[in-house]
Amino acid sequence: MLAKLKQLLDESHVAYSPIVHHLAYTAQEVAAAEHMPGREHAKVTMIKAGEGFLLAVLSAPRKVDLAKLSGVLPSKPIRLAEEAEFSPLFPDCEPGAMPPFGHLFGLPMIVDTELEKDEHIVFQAGSHAESVRMRYADFKRLANPRIADIAVR
Repeated sequence: MLAKLKQLLDESHVAYSPIVHHLAYTAQEVAAAEHMPGREHAKVTMIKAGEGFLLAVLSAPRKVDLAKLSGVLPSKPIRLAEEAEFSPLFPDCEPGAMPPFGHLFGLPMIVDTELEKDEHIVFQAGSHAESVRMRYADFKRLANPRIADIAVR
């Protein structure tokens, strides 16, 4: 597990369960490897907004709706970021396995409203073989994300 993520969770005294699973690269594959519904698994989609980046966090079966996202973001233009652009921002994470805690990396984040429907959230913990499961309420308190309707099926 990513060291700074573990430190945040431990120092905040929240209950969480580390999950080790077979290598999986997409959010839906991770959910299947963990035997969990895809809607509980949060994936991070990187967005290029103006001159910076932000984490868009949504459930595994959903996709970012750039029109919806554009309506709630002040920075323009916005587009999906390419891995080569954002990988240097996450030096301790395997590419595409960033946890949904923007403040750990100095980045803003926005969470889709769909994730609030479940009591728990599961997300990758910096690698393609490790995830974390915790209560959504604890995630929301620690991550302090902006929440908006930003995704579609």
